[in-house]
Amino acid sequence: MRHLIDFGDLTRAEWESLYQRCSEIMDHPADFMDACRGRVMASLFYEPSTRTNFSFQTAMLRVGGTVFGFADPKSTSTAKGETLKDTIKMVSGYADVVVMRNPKEGAAKAASLYSDVPVINAGDGGHMHPTQTTADLTTITRLRGGVDGLSVGLCGDLKNGRTVHSLIKALAKFNGVKFYLIAPRELAVPEYIRAFMKENGLWFVEVTGLETVMPQLDVLYMTRIQRERFVDPLEYERCKGVYVLNRRKLDRARKDLLVMHPLPRVDEIAIDVDDDPRAVYFDQARYGMFARMALLTDLANQDRKKAEPVEIGTTPVCSNPNCITQTEHYLPPLVKQNGGVDCCAYCDAQLR
Repeated sequence: MRHLIDFGDLTRAEWESLYQRCSEIMDHPADFMDACRGRVMASLFYEPSTRTNFSFQTAMLRVGGTVFGFADPKSTSTAKGETLKDTIKMVSGYADVVVMRNPKEGAAKAASLYSDVPVINAGDGGHMHPTQTTADLTTITRLRGGVDGLSVGLCGDLKNGRTVHSLIKALAKFNGVKFYLIAPRELAVPEYIRAFMKENGLWFVEVTGLETVMPQLDVLYMTRIQRERFVDPLEYERCKGVYVLNRRKLDRARKDLLVMHPLPRVDEIAIDVDDDPRAVYFDQARYGMFARMALLTDLANQDRKKAEPVEIGTTPVCSNPNCITQTEHYLPPLVKQNGGVDCCAYCDAQLR
């Protein structure tokens, strides 16, 4: 693994190797205090973050490395019009690994084309969030002993939920997982995810009600309705608050259910759920730090490798208005297949 852009690019064996290292770090953290001694992580956060930003910085410090970067692009040359390519070329000359969050979908993929060091996608718009998935799988594996054969409910904004998209791609690597996709019709999973699930023969059902499927679930993965992803404020007002998990609804759930959430929450999980032993979302956030420690011990210690020259683009191939190619026109026009359909290799949107 050179970069971590999309969890779907990892094999199950690569994930299990990563989890093994993560488990060793959790059990014997002192053994890894110098694992990244002398290594430097660049933290490029073009979008607000609490858990991901803090946990990556803490993870790098705990394995002996150092960190520089920004959490506000207005304080950088981006505000002067510097391209993503130039920022990455410059930063990768200073750092050993680049961690980037960007509101544009496909930004991490674009960055990886020009970086001399590994790039980790810390969230690209409403597309993917693979390191959150390492936190999610670590939580499930640590608390349930494994992932095969589980029934997983994904609830909330499944259209814009990058954590959901990454988790679906990850769970596809395991056997016998059943998916209950719980969302209003206007916030259902995007077509590229639905095509991926069909192509891989995954068992899934799409429903609009939470309570009816609650007794079937081993894992309930709640997500917030993301105001920042809505173009129309009225559509957000119609969708917010549609799902609220409280103690009463948990009465219908299994005693060993795991209630998870990538956080932050707004109103989709009531405060009275926090003390239920099935609520593991704060543990999940801590497990994310250990998962990122394991990831950094691998990627930050790789040798520098000069990026290969790529074709210079002139216009965006993708019609997704939030795709990185819409603003960075020099990007090469990369296309891939998904479900037998041509898709943008940056953001996975189907090409017309």
